[in-house]
Amino acid sequence: MAIRGLLRVGEVCVRVFDIDEARRHYGERMGLIETYQGDPDKLYYKVADEHDWYSLVLKKADAPGVEYFAFRTYEDAEIDHFAAALTDYGLAVEHVEAGVYPKSGRRIRFTLPSGHVMHIYADKEKIGNGMPTRNPGTIPDEGYIRGFRCVRLDHVLLGGPDIVKNRDIFTGIFGFTVSEELVTQEDETRLAVFLSCSNKPHDIAFILQPEGSRFHHVSFLLDSVNDLFHAGDLIGKYEIPVDVSVNRHGVTRGATIYFFDPSGNRNEVFTGGYVHYPDTPTLTWDTSQLGKATFSQDNMPRDSFLNVLT
Repeated sequence: MAIRGLLRVGEVCVRVFDIDEARRHYGERMGLIETYQGDPDKLYYKVADEHDWYSLVLKKADAPGVEYFAFRTYEDAEIDHFAAALTDYGLAVEHVEAGVYPKSGRRIRFTLPSGHVMHIYADKEKIGNGMPTRNPGTIPDEGYIRGFRCVRLDHVLLGGPDIVKNRDIFTGIFGFTVSEELVTQEDETRLAVFLSCSNKPHDIAFILQPEGSRFHHVSFLLDSVNDLFHAGDLIGKYEIPVDVSVNRHGVTRGATIYFFDPSGNRNEVFTGGYVHYPDTPTLTWDTSQLGKATFSQDNMPRDSFLNVLT
């Protein structure tokens, strides 16, 4: 089946305390590419192999966390289709004119049952990935891929109540499939749900939390485990605070490192995982295997990983 409808997480806006510290972390050390500043309280970044002008927005604020996230949809007409379906579901949908968000076409904005603000847009100006689109070659010029060697923004994990309602919106309205779930062993309460609109194990995930609009992490894809160790070396060199050092998830089977930006927002670098298709059965984990589900190399659940969100 051709991928249509929502394609990917195209934009995440993360709140930070200090713009200069954020530029040092995301730009100089991680190696993301600063493409635009605009207002003095915002920075815009793309990741090396992305074509759109930006995918990460950093906004100066008094508290860390996620301001909003946005999915890119395949064509402009789908914006109106999703707006009508969300309105019928009972959500208030705001239409935003083109240009309000830099380099971006029109979009819709609404709040999910978990308290997170979500956007859908279809158009954003392209800046390219450092290679031409005709006879592109295989790698850009030296120096274009820097720092942690991140390839693209991959997914987000968000926390809040009513994650089952979120799941129903993403499956029923947006056409996602549930790739994996984590439930309690005792009564099958859903603690986390992982959703895919592509062939990735997940494009977005939600974890049950008592407070709404919580931010667990934003994840950046790497090409290989070698790049993961390279990123780990730089994390150690720059003394970046680490939540979980090199390990592998049971859920999604991805190799991972978790660390924090200077404002306390969790980042992930991630590689691997399996190929997911819409007919792939949902994989269910329960809390009797919580350690293996979260970190399969030592089977140890981390309290900070489960409970520290911004």
